[in-house]
Amino acid sequence: MVDRGRPGGVAGGIDAVLEASVVGSFTRLGPALRRKSAAWLPLHRRPGRVVVLTGASSGLGRAAAEQLGELAMTVVCVGRDAERTEEAAAAVTRAGGTGIAELCDLADLDTTAALAAKLAADLDHIDVLIHNAGALLQDHTTTTARGHEVTLTVHLLSPHLLTSRLRATLDAAEQAKVLTMTSGGMYTERFDLEHLEMGPDGYRGSVAYARAKRAQVVWTLAEQARQPAGGIDFSLVHPGWAKTPGVASSLPTFDRLLGPLLRSPGEGVDTLCWLASLEPGDPPGGQLWLDRAPRSLFKLPSTRVDDATLARQGDELLAWLDEVTAPGS
Repeated sequence: MVDRGRPGGVAGGIDAVLEASVVGSFTRLGPALRRKSAAWLPLHRRPGRVVVLTGASSGLGRAAAEQLGELAMTVVCVGRDAERTEEAAAAVTRAGGTGIAELCDLADLDTTAALAAKLAADLDHIDVLIHNAGALLQDHTTTTARGHEVTLTVHLLSPHLLTSRLRATLDAAEQAKVLTMTSGGMYTERFDLEHLEMGPDGYRGSVAYARAKRAQVVWTLAEQARQPAGGIDFSLVHPGWAKTPGVASSLPTFDRLLGPLLRSPGEGVDTLCWLASLEPGDPPGGQLWLDRAPRSLFKLPSTRVDDATLARQGDELLAWLDEVTAPGS
């Protein structure tokens, strides 16, 4: 298996400086300098590879859909807006792949369950499942059917439900990959199951978002830990700070101040598409990736926990997720 560690030599030194600076790593400076490495090779075309991509209708998801189409993959584009989702699927086909549009509002667990049932019936296997859909809200909002806060539902409950219900379809592929798009915001929050879901009192959208993103890390590692040898590989992808409609609308000050330094959506999804294009089993799951290299799960001492604590948190989170996403819950 190819060594997918951090680069060495001069490239490694540049990479380390960028990573330590945070701003250099997360902005467009990161890919601009890192792609000069000899190891930064063109992506492989994968005709016949089946990818399910949530949040495909705009921003990072739309950019990923087109890049995966250029690699000749079959991309099931999942979105909640019919016109934009159909446009994303058509863009995949124009790029050289096969685009399929599926409508789903991931804020509604019943709709997510219906999507999982349809995909399981329509597809004989899924090679890559990408959890990319996101939401950063300014006000507390709950789903109509089950009463869970929307940010948590979109980022964690629906991905868990979708993955669980598609387990057999993923197992039918050769060592499928489950890739989850995270965010630098997760570095600011500790995992705390008791306070994971924010209520309306004192609600702060950016905090709810960061907590959900941190929980995605705990979920990914917990899912990976319970996989048998040769089982599904669960990985996290950090897009850096990219300029998307979602960032502009939910974080306007951030977008205005850092605008010239923000990555393009294409730069933000390069590592996601790179992972989706690699051979089954490459790289091993259970890692966080940015600019085609594994990165630390923690940056602040206040959020860091040891491996034993992280494993315990994962067990607790999986048990809770199984309970709240069970039929009729």
